Amino acid sequence: MGSITLKKVTKSFGDVNVIKPIDLEIKDGEFIVFVGPSGCGKSTLLRMIAGLEDTTSGNIEIDGNDATATPPAKRGLAMVFQSYALYPHMSVRNNIAFPLKRAKVSPEVIEEKIANAAKILNLNDYLDRKPGQLSGGQRQRVAIGRAIVRQPSAFLFDEPLSNLDASLRVNMRLEISELHKSLATTMIYVTHDQVEAMTMADRIAVFNAGIIEQVGTPLELYNNPVNRFVAGFIGSPKMNFIEVTPTAQNPVASIGVRPEHIQISTESGTWSGTVGVIEHLGSETFLHVHIESGDTLTVKADGDCTLKYGDKIFLSPADNKLLQFDKAGMTLSN
Repeated sequence: MGSITLKKVTKSFGDVNVIKPIDLEIKDGEFIVFVGPSGCGKSTLLRMIAGLEDTTSGNIEIDGNDATATPPAKRGLAMVFQSYALYPHMSVRNNIAFPLKRAKVSPEVIEEKIANAAKILNLNDYLDRKPGQLSGGQRQRVAIGRAIVRQPSAFLFDEPLSNLDASLRVNMRLEISELHKSLATTMIYVTHDQVEAMTMADRIAVFNAGIIEQVGTPLELYNNPVNRFVAGFIGSPKMNFIEVTPTAQNPVASIGVRPEHIQISTESGTWSGTVGVIEHLGSETFLHVHIESGDTLTVKADGDCTLKYGDKIFLSPADNKLLQFDKAGMTLSN
């Protein structure tokens, strides 16, 4: 079992409230991602769930039991940090075995668990090496292996891929997703990278200034953001926003449209503009178009787009793809 329920959970450092009252139910076996900008409280909340930070008020329940005051070692959770936190003088085998030896597990069971973790994570060829002889991705797999052998009710990942280069991040993202499918264990994953969130999560919780703005599946957040913050944070490249002057009859203060939802024409359209910087990525092209209002819109085009810097073009939002926001930044129904 690995269900986790947060009830009115808060965290304060002196007079500073870093986590406002949060209610969240994480289902057994779910892969949920906490995403948001730096300083939004996502890592603090993860550490509170792990027991590494005290809870100022509210309750944390694990499998229906109040664990708010339970020591970290007795919560049945395993945390994987951004820094691999491996012992440099120990072999991979001994690093993985370390928590089991501390728990006085029998040598036979330890070897069985090491073999199982090494098989799952493709570490059999590295068991006798020291961490200094491994790549960053291999070290992260060792850290995950050390968590696996404890057979936790939930894994907690705190930005585990931040220290890896771009290609390794993609590979490890796939490996962690595969691991979740094979283990069917609850995983809570913290990142500031919304691409990681979109590609890995069953559900995403979008954090902002100590609160959760919205919780939902990746496509729910992409298609139906509750406010401008979520709309701008989810999606890559980011949503375009154009400011509008609200009136008593029309409360719209800004409109938003995603780069992939803008149609290009050389004849007519909603906005006229001039092509600025062009990013050719092979399979797709991104145009940065300066429109008459002074705004710059990012537009996704085909990879073989022939437009050039300085070309005059027209842009129009695709049908039913324009979002409207009021002065408070809340999404208005179309």
